[in-house]
Amino acid sequence: MTTPPARPGNVLGLSVAIASITAVGLGLSLTIPLLSLTLESRGVAPGWIGINTAASGLASMVATPFVPRLAARFGTGMVLAICILASAAMLPFFYVVESFPLWFPLRLVSGAAIGGAFVLSEFWIADAAPAARRGFVMGIYATVFSLGLALGPALLALTGTTGFLPFGVGAAVMAVAALPVMVAPVTSPRLDSHPSRSFLRFLTAAPVATAAALVFGLAESSSFALLPVYGTHVGHPASMVIFLASAVTIGNVALQLPLGMLSDRMDRRRLLLVLAFIGFAGAALLPLAIADFSEAIILLFVWGGCIGGLYTVGLAHLAQRFTGADLAAANSTFLFAYSGGVLVGPALLGLSIEAWDPHGFAAALAFCFLLYFVLVLARMANLRRSPNADAPGP
Repeated sequence: MTTPPARPGNVLGLSVAIASITAVGLGLSLTIPLLSLTLESRGVAPGWIGINTAASGLASMVATPFVPRLAARFGTGMVLAICILASAAMLPFFYVVESFPLWFPLRLVSGAAIGGAFVLSEFWIADAAPAARRGFVMGIYATVFSLGLALGPALLALTGTTGFLPFGVGAAVMAVAALPVMVAPVTSPRLDSHPSRSFLRFLTAAPVATAAALVFGLAESSSFALLPVYGTHVGHPASMVIFLASAVTIGNVALQLPLGMLSDRMDRRRLLLVLAFIGFAGAALLPLAIADFSEAIILLFVWGGCIGGLYTVGLAHLAQRFTGADLAAANSTFLFAYSGGVLVGPALLGLSIEAWDPHGFAAALAFCFLLYFVLVLARMANLRRSPNADAPGP
């Protein structure tokens, strides 16, 4: 049986949602290092810079449970546009406000707005994607979004890190992201009902997907923050270790579309199990490969692409389980779990390096992926015994 083509409205909706969140990602990858460098130039200690950055992730976690209800009341497109515009409006204030304590409320508003934008755009994409090609669509989203993230630092290099220009450019990029949402509101999905479960129950309703987001958030944030540190601790020059994190990013860009397409042709839990094992094996092999820079780059390229699949395939699995208001609520818990991983990852892995210098980084990552592998395996065994345990519903 052939798969029916996507409706034109769905194609437009997918284009709008993917374009808007990609522009947000581009602006975000420009502003995160910009804000850190600005605080450093103003004499703020690195520890406080980290705490201030974490406030944004905390705000995102706190705000996401309320986003689906706001979308149900005011419309998905309207709330998404407001979130994007609010995040854009905050940027100039970071330049104008020199009092460091006032940066915390700015971070809270910005983090909550960005969290809302991700919840609603990913819900929109999942809702509009044809069921038989959902993994393919998620792969396109992950690939394009990763490219947007990669372009942010390049744009920052062009604008420089001083003066108002980089703040203005970042705000403009994010504001432009709201335009397609505002000019095509009819394509946004409607939420005419309330979720069938509470937020806390959605956290455990699809544990394979939720835990995938948690582990990926932990691994991704730790890789960006600490892979260069790990590289210097094993003797590589500081000028080279930045490419270790770049290999993870490039692998993420390259492999999401193939993994998404593969997820349309097999049980997504089984694929997540394979990705979890690769995540474990790659981290376990890293101490053996890290001494040779070329071997480390190749390993991290494959490893980065496969662990990125946890997010892509996890989202597709979530959309397979839920629809409508339940999908929006499940999406908010997915982002909540990812944000939790981002918050705890760098701290956990940093302590691991201190406990076992330098290979505690790889050992802790391997252990996290092993725990996720066991969870998926146990979940699949449980579903074989009780097939109805995974049925959607209250």
